[in-house]
Amino acid sequence: MEQKKGSGESFSIRPARESECDLILGFIRELAEYEKLLHEVEATEEMIRSNIFEKHLAEVVFAELDGSPVGFALFFHNFSTFVGRPGIYLEDLFVKPAFRGRGYGKQLLIYLAKLAKERGCGRFEWAVLNWNEDAISFYRSLGARPMFKWTVYRLDGRELDKVAALPGLKGDK
Repeated sequence: MEQKKGSGESFSIRPARESECDLILGFIRELAEYEKLLHEVEATEEMIRSNIFEKHLAEVVFAELDGSPVGFALFFHNFSTFVGRPGIYLEDLFVKPAFRGRGYGKQLLIYLAKLAKERGCGRFEWAVLNWNEDAISFYRSLGARPMFKWTVYRLDGRELDKVAALPGLKGDK
């Protein structure tokens, strides 16, 4: 997807390449810093290479202005049993602060919405931090709506280890 801006700038969105694991990690760290969560980033370039490019557990696209990355989106497929079709779950969307307000985040969302339709997905979902009013306002302007009846739960770290270590039914590992 490429479009020319009136000022002669060229904007495009393209899939990430395996050689760009450092760039992906850089965007992840910038997003985490913006969200005041940099201390929680455990990802490494090798983890990104393994999980995204070798195991294909997620995908990344870059928004570029004149060939330079200015934003990214990391997403993966989920599945809705009620809809009976896959969906796209957007894990991360980030546009560098100097390039915000130009429509690049919106273009990333449009790209992913079109991709969801092309892949036969029934849903396109993501989560947003409650304090991020700018993002909430932006998403609502596109017609996205919060899922008030749902609360996200998470097991990680010690709690995940603890539950995974519980004995299963007789004969289970």
